[in-house]
Amino acid sequence: MKPLKVNKARLWDSLMEMAKIGATEKGGCCRLALTDLDRQARDLYIQWAKEAGCSIRIDAVGNIMATRPGEDMSLAPVGTGSHLDTQPTGGKFDGVFGVLSGLEVVRSLNDHGIKTRHPVEISVWTNEEGSRFAPAMMGSGVVSGRFTLQEILDKTDVDGIRLGDELERIGYAGDTPVTGREYHAFFETHIEQGPYLEAEDKVIGVVTGGQGQRWYDVELTGQESHAGTTPMHLRTDALTCASSLILAVQAIAQQHKPGCGTVGFMQVMPNSRNTIPGKINLSVDLRHPDDAQLSAMDAELIKTVERLVAETGVQIHLKPIWYYAPIPFDKNCIEAVRGSAADLGYSHMDIIAGAGHDACYVSDFAPTSMVFTPCLNGISHNEIESTTPEECEAGCSVLLNAMLRMAEVVSADTDLEEETLVLHRVGEL
Repeated sequence: MKPLKVNKARLWDSLMEMAKIGATEKGGCCRLALTDLDRQARDLYIQWAKEAGCSIRIDAVGNIMATRPGEDMSLAPVGTGSHLDTQPTGGKFDGVFGVLSGLEVVRSLNDHGIKTRHPVEISVWTNEEGSRFAPAMMGSGVVSGRFTLQEILDKTDVDGIRLGDELERIGYAGDTPVTGREYHAFFETHIEQGPYLEAEDKVIGVVTGGQGQRWYDVELTGQESHAGTTPMHLRTDALTCASSLILAVQAIAQQHKPGCGTVGFMQVMPNSRNTIPGKINLSVDLRHPDDAQLSAMDAELIKTVERLVAETGVQIHLKPIWYYAPIPFDKNCIEAVRGSAADLGYSHMDIIAGAGHDACYVSDFAPTSMVFTPCLNGISHNEIESTTPEECEAGCSVLLNAMLRMAEVVSADTDLEEETLVLHRVGEL
């Protein structure tokens, strides 16, 4: 079997063109979900997908499906995709690399005149980041049944703006049903967002599953008072209590290695220099690849809250808003990724996805795996997020060949070597 490679320059040019939408001064991107910038990115992607011969459907939660026909359209498609929304200070590659890798797969199939038995479909999932609207991975979560459509449409951002209203405003409230989606197989390509591939000097991460996550909203209520006239022993300082909670979250994660604990959002009220803070809103994010350990972290967080309430007099409302257990990916899809990396001569290693990805929810209803590529110093969710054209080419080429293993090549242009056509389903290897 002769593996194929994608067009490196075309893939990179597309990434750089998309990065102009919401470009930041430090070289990153800010395209929050369902903003005007998100609409511009969606519009450009749809234009490119149509030019590549894809038909477009949009479902009721705003997910975009671009489909390249297969010989037998009654068969479930082989899918790929990711997201176009970013963090407020995001990079140029998180999510969008997966979407445009899918587009480059279609373009490469067109280049070689390859026809597949199964259709090939690229998905753009709505609000993967969970930055403007929480929780994350909303679009794939509705399709998987983790969330109901109505509960997601009724979510609001910090300004009280409703998600469903924003979908309507930007023109992406589609009429395709969110239920009944099927894939013969699904692959998501993504930068690793961590340091392991770079540290191990590997080109490809073969993702075998995703770690579990628990998200919480926390409200701490103390007593506002004058900073100069209230003695220290008579204060009920919500921010001091919040500081203790933040340190406890870090300690919990350190006690449950390789778990992670993060407080990434905070609002201080009244946020005045000479007033003792009376109210704090913050987020807690706990993660672990083992569900029993994640449950233990949850129990310790609850005990910490109870202790701080007793010690400080600050009232703490801990509200769990999102949970999913660690997720194992499909063995055949994993082998398709691993085998394609080996066929292409790329060094590779098995890896667990530390971040949440749409593929994790897609795995609820379809055989799924992921392809990871390195990012400089493991940095992501940051404007300095960086990778190289060669690393993008490698990940996308692995994606192309993994998808072909599942989609079943039935014909190709005669100028291709005959062995290119001998691409088997994983179960036949």
